[in-house]
Amino acid sequence: MIADARATGSAGGVTITGMGLLTPVGLSVHSVWDALLQGRSGIVKPPADHPIANSIELAGILPPIDPGTIASGPDGKVMDRTVILAQLAAEAALADAGLIIGDNVDPDRIGAIIGGVGGMATLEQQVLARAERGRAAVSPYLLTGILPNMPAARVAIRFGLRGYTSSVGTACASGAQAIADAVRLIRSGEVDVVLAGASEAPLFPTFAETFANARALARGWDDPIEASRPFDLRRNGFVLSEGAALLVLESVDHAAKRQARGYADIAGYGVNADAHHPTAPRPDGTGATECMRKAFKAIDPANVGYVNAHGTSTKLGDVAESVAIGLAFGDNSPAVSSTKALTGHMLGTSGVVEAAATALAVNIGLVPPTYHLDDPDPACPLDHVRKEPREVRLDYALSNSFGFGGQNVSLLLGTASTPERRQINSEVNE
Repeated sequence: MIADARATGSAGGVTITGMGLLTPVGLSVHSVWDALLQGRSGIVKPPADHPIANSIELAGILPPIDPGTIASGPDGKVMDRTVILAQLAAEAALADAGLIIGDNVDPDRIGAIIGGVGGMATLEQQVLARAERGRAAVSPYLLTGILPNMPAARVAIRFGLRGYTSSVGTACASGAQAIADAVRLIRSGEVDVVLAGASEAPLFPTFAETFANARALARGWDDPIEASRPFDLRRNGFVLSEGAALLVLESVDHAAKRQARGYADIAGYGVNADAHHPTAPRPDGTGATECMRKAFKAIDPANVGYVNAHGTSTKLGDVAESVAIGLAFGDNSPAVSSTKALTGHMLGTSGVVEAAATALAVNIGLVPPTYHLDDPDPACPLDHVRKEPREVRLDYALSNSFGFGGQNVSLLLGTASTPERRQINSEVNE
């Protein structure tokens, strides 16, 4: 029976009822959360047969995945990796939420918003093919391989989602902004459910080498797992990673009608722009500060007990974010950590994985630490959670994502307001 929730959305909150996570540290909620608590890194030296083996020193590479029927047949052969990963993440998220399109959710009332830079692998392969063999080598499927809306479009096609469907392209903030946009859409009453997140597959030579040539990547580390060290004095760049993550966001009213349990609510969000520089953050942190304040404007900031930082492990970025957190919270310093120490930087996907980790932290009351933070930079004077998880009772927590162009997004997460909360322990159920 299709749930009729056309009158809901604006009246209640928005909660997370499902997660689909494909990351270098694991391919399920259980494996990702366990890795973040235990300190299992997904950062490696690319193997000799990987496309970027001769391009960059280190990367966050997904464990082997089975695309199943997604990549079979003529259609699958022309799909970019971003599209395949998005469909796998969507499949996992819908299953985790217990959603059956046309049964417990109206297909016209569920949409998808998926961010990312688009099909970089397809673009590179096609440019090389044309250079080598001329015009005839260019595939007629080039556009459907590179367009950034294809992950969302292909997810909608595969699962029959007929509601609002779109893409977001705000660089490393795109996954978090997809979540913010989905919250606004659900609150408006236009839809009941949105699959929101990002899919990124940047581990191909040209795209990876642009970061290397900009000297933005971590380098010179004998042990790969030590390379990503947000807020540490010895940090010297981020680690480029791949991944896809989608969250099922649902109006609390709709979730309650189908007796679904929420992990945590998206209690607020802030989205703004630095209006400062194409790549560098504002050194005074004012743009990010105002973004955080927008996210928690309806509550006392003293009730925010944890910030999952953008924390990429870059010299400028970590300092600017530390300044911003200090300005936003003043003397009420929350606990702070960055899970990119283990996952590396999955670009737009990072904000979604970090929002998921923040939701689990709120649910469980356990904050994952920043691993490899051996010597905190004095320019980053925060209440760092390091070495081991910290038990903290959390009413609210914040997840930050900042992107090139000065794109800022902060998501405020709070305890799930569904009649029953998702029951999980520190290991998290599959």
